[in-house]
Amino acid sequence: MSGATGGAIGGPILALDASSAACSVALMRGSQILAWREAPMDRGHAEALMPLVMEVMREARLAFGDLAKIAVGVGPGSFTGIRIALAAARGIALAARRPVVGIDSFNAVAAAIPPGEIAGRSLLVVIESKRVELFGQYFDPALRVQGEPLVLPAEALLQHRPAGALLVAGDGAVRLPVSADTMRARSAGRPDARAIARLAQEGRAIVSARPLYLRSADVTLPKPRGEAGQ
Repeated sequence: MSGATGGAIGGPILALDASSAACSVALMRGSQILAWREAPMDRGHAEALMPLVMEVMREARLAFGDLAKIAVGVGPGSFTGIRIALAAARGIALAARRPVVGIDSFNAVAAAIPPGEIAGRSLLVVIESKRVELFGQYFDPALRVQGEPLVLPAEALLQHRPAGALLVAGDGAVRLPVSADTMRARSAGRPDARAIARLAQEGRAIVSARPLYLRSADVTLPKPRGEAGQ
């Protein structure tokens, strides 16, 4: 790896995502993807993510000090995966003294769709939650966010659709019915680090590097003292 330091503005961006059933890592400089890795998995993100980071850094012959910034997927998606990616991104950013920015899963999926596939349709990005409710976000044909994110069952998500043809994308899209005016995207399933890097490079859809959960964690909280046995 290079021993260069400084990480000038416009330098390489390292992007990470572990919010879905995969770990994804990409390095981007300008409009060029220098290296990319993706490892599909339901579990084991904590063990897989940093080795993938090191692989892309070696392939691009870069050191962390060469980076301009780190971009990380903040969800919604897997609670555990989001925390793992954020911890890795923050650790790298702290060690390299570089900024870290967040990109949400909805925009990451939307950014991976070829412009011709949208073709004047509205877009619904649906993120798998592993529960009855799905995470959903509507976009207009220009990929501008429409309304607030939704956490609803599949049929209820479609009740919020705008008029006209609709394209559905994301790893939860398979749970929605298709019809004459509702079709699934041919690409753009789970969030991809390449799209996250591109959004960070272009300065679009950037949010704080904090988890976007949209629902409570699946935990049982202890009862307040004095309520036990009631």
